[in-house]
Amino acid sequence: MPTSKPHPNRGGAISRRQARRRAVEMLYEAAQRDTDAVTLLADRVGATDVDPIADYTISLVEGVTGRKTQIDELLAEHAQGWTLERMPKVDLAVLRVGVYELLWAEDVPDPVAIDEAVGLAKELSTDDSPRFVNGVLGRIGTIADRLRAVL
Repeated sequence: MPTSKPHPNRGGAISRRQARRRAVEMLYEAAQRDTDAVTLLADRVGATDVDPIADYTISLVEGVTGRKTQIDELLAEHAQGWTLERMPKVDLAVLRVGVYELLWAEDVPDPVAIDEAVGLAKELSTDDSPRFVNGVLGRIGTIADRLRAVL
């Protein structure tokens, strides 16, 4: 009986970087479809026709969705000269994950949250996006300790 080859993207641990990217992709897709990201996530978890979804991806999508109002208020306040509606949807998804990790992911150091978001912007968006993401998250990062105390 022939054995089938394992799917190339399955098996082994999924890195946090891959989990972040998947979370950004799901948040972006939900925004494009004008649907709830957690509902989209629930439809995908356990589905046989998609790659397994890492626990960290689930945590990020649920965390961002649960705190979306707070995150968007911070982004609107610190994205100098940009409204959320004007931002590219992929940048907005990257920023939401970045802010969530900055303020609520206790095991992610602030510089790592910012660097990872900038890296995702480099991979997924325009040439100007990494600088924009770095600037917005950098401004929020300078007051992250105060924000964590009140949020």
